[in-house]
Amino acid sequence: MPPEVNAPTIYINGPTGILNAINPLYNYTFHPQPSDADFPPSVGSHWWLLMCDYELEWWNASIIVPQYSAVPKCCGPEPTGSCKHATASKWRSLITQQSQYGPFSNMGFSDERGGHYNSIENMHNGIHMLVGNGGHMGNIPYSSFDPIFWLHHANVDRLFALWQAIYPNATVTPQVNAIGTFTVDPGTTEDINTQLSPFHSDDSGQIVDWDVDSSQLTSNVKARLNSLYDPSGSTSQRARSTSASNNLQLSPSSMNAQWFANIRVQVSSMTSPFFVHLFLGDPPADAGTWSFAPNLVGSHSVVDTSRLSAANSDIPTTLFGQVPLNHAILVAGNSDLAPSNVVPLLTSQLKWRLQNTDDSPLDIGRVSSLKVHVVGQAVKARATDDEFPEYGPMQVYKEITVGKAGGLGVDDDPD
Repeated sequence: MPPEVNAPTIYINGPTGILNAINPLYNYTFHPQPSDADFPPSVGSHWWLLMCDYELEWWNASIIVPQYSAVPKCCGPEPTGSCKHATASKWRSLITQQSQYGPFSNMGFSDERGGHYNSIENMHNGIHMLVGNGGHMGNIPYSSFDPIFWLHHANVDRLFALWQAIYPNATVTPQVNAIGTFTVDPGTTEDINTQLSPFHSDDSGQIVDWDVDSSQLTSNVKARLNSLYDPSGSTSQRARSTSASNNLQLSPSSMNAQWFANIRVQVSSMTSPFFVHLFLGDPPADAGTWSFAPNLVGSHSVVDTSRLSAANSDIPTTLFGQVPLNHAILVAGNSDLAPSNVVPLLTSQLKWRLQNTDDSPLDIGRVSSLKVHVVGQAVKARATDDEFPEYGPMQVYKEITVGKAGGLGVDDDPD
């Protein structure tokens, strides 16, 4: 994370000179000290409020992680190349390919995915778990006590607004809000007419974006996203961008294929939240180093909703996630992303491990419903700066994961 949120104090220019002041982005000090009633213990009916065996009421300020536990995943060493690229690739693939609101919006939506297992909810949950790692940010009902929550959700809103600008005609599938909010009762069916309090439109009933019409806004946003994530992606530029170093920049249109690991878990087989770490080669023996291992491909955060599902049939029973693989494949020396080159590499080298939020390893056998499989798709370069590349359908390669613990088998349904 940036130093602006990691430093307890900051220097600011005051009327009498430079001042060393408490950093409001570092943490929040409680007034007064929380009690047992404010932060329930980590046992009994309040199991979902805590991810570690300590009590939040012990602390007089919001924390990222207990002092005696591991270093927060996002505050430790600089993320390794493939893992760092995987985060950007998740977002790029999601916004350039997923035009349906349901699978874009949440990790439990099972229809219309077509092999695309990622969602903005997955990306949202990952930050909560990686930053929180057992602290307030990792406990959803209390996460807003951590100042980083507001920066995180401002960014989620930004990402959602970009998606809306690109797909202005996407429709909202009516869904039951099983948990509810401060203004929506649990069990309420939400649709396109549901009020998003406290937000509202203007008197004309329209929300105007940047004083341009919808078509121009879509074009502007696509062009800006391409400049950030796919700068060498046009057909003319692609011919001049063929070196290995440019390939490692992972411009989508500079490659002829994309590869992903899809992850699926049945909620009924879960007892706590956990991470799925994917590696190219053997993982380190010390589980505490998995998050920063040089051969870490990427990680997926699985939020436990099992008891909520047991109490409410409207909670999704299957959770979906996705980790991009291209950067790790290229780093391994495979400049050709054709299946004939990639499938043998991933069959022999792709491995995964499960990890609890306290950094201890989690036996894959304890999550019996875990299914990991690999998909690939063809990519065609975009023609102009305000268009996205053309993507082929996702193809499933069961031979990569068959026989591996938690891997999709020959007779398993990938969907």
